[in-house]
Amino acid sequence: MEDPVDRRLAAEVARDPRATLSQLSARVGLSSSAVQARLKRLENSGVITGYRAVIDPEAAGKPLSAFIEVTPLDPTQADEVPGLLEHLSAIESCYSIAGEASYMLFVRVAAPRDLETLIQSIRRAVLANTRTTVVLQTFYEHRPMLEAPETD
Repeated sequence: MEDPVDRRLAAEVARDPRATLSQLSARVGLSSSAVQARLKRLENSGVITGYRAVIDPEAAGKPLSAFIEVTPLDPTQADEVPGLLEHLSAIESCYSIAGEASYMLFVRVAAPRDLETLIQSIRRAVLANTRTTVVLQTFYEHRPMLEAPETD
């Protein structure tokens, strides 16, 4: 995104996805119709891919989060891992990574026993070694990717 107004608009939407056109208009210094047209263009070009509610994990009954490294025992199976694990709803994110492990999963569950059950399910589905790191405290996540450019 080269246009500083588009960048600022995208940053504002990332910071507050529920902002009205009128609020965004005031923040970026354009008319509501111009903001609406720019948002549509940012959506059509794939810069803005969606708007989501962020759910509090504790309120949703899943206060325990962890990172799980997955290393398939059969290296030829590595490309199949995301598809083989997609049915496990406790897996919030799946990343292909460089290093000893092939994938890093971010998971959320209700209790330690649920984490143990999930790890067993992962190992059965993929036939893999796993290494788990439990998150003790999260200081921040879901931070906006963009910052609004400095204005004069």
